[in-house]
Amino acid sequence: MRLANRALDECRRRTQNDALGHRVRKGDPLYGARKLLLTGAERLSAAARDRIRRALDAGDPYDEVADCWQAKEKIRSVFKTGDADQAAARLGEAIEYCRAPEAAPELHKLARTLTKWRTEIETSVRTRTHNGRTEAANAKIKDVKRSGRGFTNLDNYRLRILLAAGRKPGQTQPVTKIRTRRPRSDA
Repeated sequence: MRLANRALDECRRRTQNDALGHRVRKGDPLYGARKLLLTGAERLSAAARDRIRRALDAGDPYDEVADCWQAKEKIRSVFKTGDADQAAARLGEAIEYCRAPEAAPELHKLARTLTKWRTEIETSVRTRTHNGRTEAANAKIKDVKRSGRGFTNLDNYRLRILLAAGRKPGQTQPVTKIRTRRPRSDA
């Protein structure tokens, strides 16, 4: 989903720059609807849908942004379904939609990525698992490392990570030593 949203945003910026001849400004129609374009269609009110339609009519002369929005919604539908076979069919439709010759260049790039990761996406939908917790833990560890400015004691580094993660040091297993004995010095 992040890649679909990024493709939509890049297309919006490019289209706006091509149509108006400048980067983003406050009164530009597509700039005003940028957050609504990233919101899921089922969460939009009638007024929000109307606002998106007006922005696309005013700032999207070749309907490229509208196509990217449609592709994003097709990809969202892959993850909303509970049936693996239906998700695979929807993913195939989304890839074909993005591969169309008249599609925006951002959609062609998205189609290549979706094709490359197709089996992983289908597995994710089938098993309903993700690596969100692992990614969050890694981000927290990197934050501790960045703010630690070079821990010299591994035990202190480990404790700092556990405290940042909200765990008490006694709730975890002890760390095995990397070296079992001190190295000989040949000096």
